[in-house]
Amino acid sequence: MEEAIVKTIMMGTTVAVGGIGPAIAIGILTGKALEAMGRNPEAAGEIRTSMILGVAFAEAIAIYSLVVALIIKFV
Repeated sequence: MEEAIVKTIMMGTTVAVGGIGPAIAIGILTGKALEAMGRNPEAAGEIRTSMILGVAFAEAIAIYSLVVALIIKFV
């Protein structure tokens, strides 16, 4: 019984900590990209492409933490 509680706490902590970093990174990245687009509207296409690529890489880190949490649950 106690092992299930410990695994649940570990899963929650893994997802929470693994989600905080990417969330902050995505917020900063999006804010800076919008600021850059406001300063130079002609470069909006290139900035948007780079922003989406960066958001995808940051989101991948959050997905890795979810995978680790699932491994903790089932192993």
